[in-house]
Amino acid sequence: MNLLTVSPSPHIRSERTTQSIMLDVIIALCPAWIASVIIFGWRALLVSVVCIVSCVVIEYLCRLAMKREQTVGDLSAVVTGLLLALNLPVTIPLWVAVFGCFIAIAVTKQLFGGIGQNFANPAITARVVLLASFGGYMTNFTAPFDYGADAVSTSTPLQQLASDGGELPSLLQMFLGVKAGSMGEVSALALLIGGVYLVARRVIKPITPLVFIGTVFLLFGLVGMKPLYQILSGGLLLGAIFMATDYATTPSTNWGKVIFGLGAGVLTFLIRVYGNYPEGVSFAILLMNILTPQIDKLAVRKPLGGKKVAKDA
Repeated sequence: MNLLTVSPSPHIRSERTTQSIMLDVIIALCPAWIASVIIFGWRALLVSVVCIVSCVVIEYLCRLAMKREQTVGDLSAVVTGLLLALNLPVTIPLWVAVFGCFIAIAVTKQLFGGIGQNFANPAITARVVLLASFGGYMTNFTAPFDYGADAVSTSTPLQQLASDGGELPSLLQMFLGVKAGSMGEVSALALLIGGVYLVARRVIKPITPLVFIGTVFLLFGLVGMKPLYQILSGGLLLGAIFMATDYATTPSTNWGKVIFGLGAGVLTFLIRVYGNYPEGVSFAILLMNILTPQIDKLAVRKPLGGKKVAKDA
């Protein structure tokens, strides 16, 4: 009599590699990156190149110093550099951007063993550190299409919503990206195009982004605080689509993804309404990254044929 053999996952094997997945993420980020260059000018291109090159060089040197196999070829450092750049204002001093790259790669990623072993998303961690350390530089935003060297600082829609001051852009302008903000967060259209591409390529599941965005919309709708503006403002779409779906730092089960998105949405609402910062997405994702191991334990499924191990008396 043949018995059914039960073995742990994965049972479905794929030819997808880390490099191919990262390449898809880069392609998905291209619409937002192109929009940032169009909206903010040549300096957006400069900041992006500096961040990407810095992340690749720092990863190479870290792996060399630690005498470990080089991983720059998997393109994860490129993704981190591009994501970090898109989370920065176009006016950021280049040395601050390079410092952020060091935090992302050397501290958050390589000190914990490299890709797949970091406890938090590197780009999110770097953004939070830069915001706490260089708040003036990180909140110095310019108006769209103001390419001049003497560009005037202006408020973002989130800052206007928080202070009830100034005329808000129209929802169409918010959707297209005709507003102040970080380089990659302004064009909702570009970010949604990238998100649809990642879902179509099965790089990510839409569970976390939909729950995250839906929670923010519902909570701000309940208190009557312009929910559509809250979704289209700040880094909500950028964070929900590209950073709350990171394989290494977010839950692996579907229910875990729901819990993660719900928690991130609630935290974003609380920080935006009651916190000192008008933006709360980065802090929310970082906090949920820390809780991911506990969420995985909570949402873990019992393997087919598995038996509960009796505890010793």
